[in-house]
Amino acid sequence: MKATQKDFATGIPASADRALVFFFCGPDEAGGAVAAARVIERLAHPGERVELAGADLRRDPVLLGDEARSSSLFGGGTRHIVVRAQGDEAHDAVEVLLSGPMEGAAAPCPVLIVASGATDKSRTAKLLAARPDALVAMFYPPDLAAVSRQVRAMADAAGVKLGSDLADRIARAAGLDVRLAQSEVTKLALYLDAAPESPRPADAAAFDAIGARTEDDGFAPVVNAVLGGQVGKLAGELRRVRELGLSPVGLLLALERRAAQLAALAARFGPRGDVASLLKAEIAARRVFYKDEADIANQLRRWRGPALARLVARLMALHRALLSNSQDADLLLAQGLGEITRAAARAR
Repeated sequence: MKATQKDFATGIPASADRALVFFFCGPDEAGGAVAAARVIERLAHPGERVELAGADLRRDPVLLGDEARSSSLFGGGTRHIVVRAQGDEAHDAVEVLLSGPMEGAAAPCPVLIVASGATDKSRTAKLLAARPDALVAMFYPPDLAAVSRQVRAMADAAGVKLGSDLADRIARAAGLDVRLAQSEVTKLALYLDAAPESPRPADAAAFDAIGARTEDDGFAPVVNAVLGGQVGKLAGELRRVRELGLSPVGLLLALERRAAQLAALAARFGPRGDVASLLKAEIAARRVFYKDEADIANQLRRWRGPALARLVARLMALHRALLSNSQDADLLLAQGLGEITRAAARAR
């Protein structure tokens, strides 16, 4: 079965209730992760959570089937599996899983695969799309208006009344990452003591109270320093990130979002397009925030074609390195962002 990104905008499609294997792909890894979380919330008996890496499944394709058909170690007897993969890393493992019984007592537990770099035309997606016990959905990077709508839906569900300006601000502060936006909405609800049965209005002062001291204390200055080749600013920005306790992975997600945005913009104007005219049109369509115009124009002139493809690959590799080696996250982050900043500086 196939689903679309819109099907997961505020919930999950009814077809998800019939699936055992989920394949969430596309350039918006955050959207796929949120969809997986919503499916897990919908499970009648989610049980134990087992996390597997795509690289491990590539080395041992039998592992997924073994884990999916094992009983829980913690007494509940149920479990679900979340796989983080790149491209078609999990293809052979999924093929082995599907070769076993999919019904009855020997049926596998729910398996949710979030595959960055894969598409709904990839080998794994083709393996699953026609099956009634599987669901494939592709997620594209959202624009500001789309994330703002999701923020307002999250707020409504939490009992927080948001105006459009504050929803836009939360979306921008989260780097258009719906996972981070959900975290901000949850914090707002706790701060306001809001609930669906007793909704509370939120304003900018409440958001300031639960978040960074100002919007400049977020990820945007680091993103602009790195992708804009501002070598002299990088050390100070990384120091600020550490002092504020900002998440290294959250920062990487913000950089990945901007890289995806640059890729989408580059595809629209082609090799000889006019950057200034394109951005004016994007601002008018509310796909680009007007305060970001100068920074994005600068970055578009530095990151094009093969250089932009290498940037996306480097960010994804750095993201995986941080997740697999959290103890050295600060050092890995500083080294990786230093390399990218110097490359941006050379691209002037």
